[in-house]
Amino acid sequence: MLLLRPTFLLENNLTYVLVPAYNEAEVIREVLASLINLDYQVVVIDDGSNDNTAEMVSPLPVHYIRHKINLGQGAALQTGMIYALRRGAKYIVTFDADGQHSVEDIPKLLAALENDEADVIFGSRFLKGAKTNASLRRRIVIRLGRLVNFMFTGLWLSDAHNGIRGMNNKASGKIRIKENGLAHASEILMEVKKKKLRWKEMPVSIQYNPYSRKKGTSNISGIKIFLHLTLHKIFE
Repeated sequence: MLLLRPTFLLENNLTYVLVPAYNEAEVIREVLASLINLDYQVVVIDDGSNDNTAEMVSPLPVHYIRHKINLGQGAALQTGMIYALRRGAKYIVTFDADGQHSVEDIPKLLAALENDEADVIFGSRFLKGAKTNASLRRRIVIRLGRLVNFMFTGLWLSDAHNGIRGMNNKASGKIRIKENGLAHASEILMEVKKKKLRWKEMPVSIQYNPYSRKKGTSNISGIKIFLHLTLHKIFE
């Protein structure tokens, strides 16, 4: 793992926003610019990109971590969580790099954590007040996914595979992500259940653009997630 970090970041802000990135050079600058304006500690975990993601990130006032090889989004988030906790993070927010999330949702997640409403706040595109332009096909797939997740995790969420979530340092210190790929989202639910962490869902905005639709979870990926969960359940 290669770590590069500018020395001019604000050290008094203990909210860390983790942005896992793999070949996101096309949009990463725009996504990070919106986060930097909020004065959080922004951590980019470059998961072995082979495009110019690093060059896009290097001039920006963010923490930058790079995996030498592509390990998967779950591994990137685990790396980011370890890094943030070692630096004294109080709150951690996960945020996708493809531009589908809204920075306006982050203060709402943090407010719920600060009010001690839960240890983990999951973003949902299906609760009242949420906004999304997800297609009917994607909505159906996600709805089916929540049933599968309930079978394996015991947690009944309205939106089990949403990349924006917040957690306090108690939760992030207990959660261990071992699923390197996309199945990590379900594994986080398993960890919440196993570690008896308090959780809550909050409405968020998910707006897909042509880029994020291209980078999103495919049906094949969904099948792989199901297989990973099955193996996890068998051998846990």
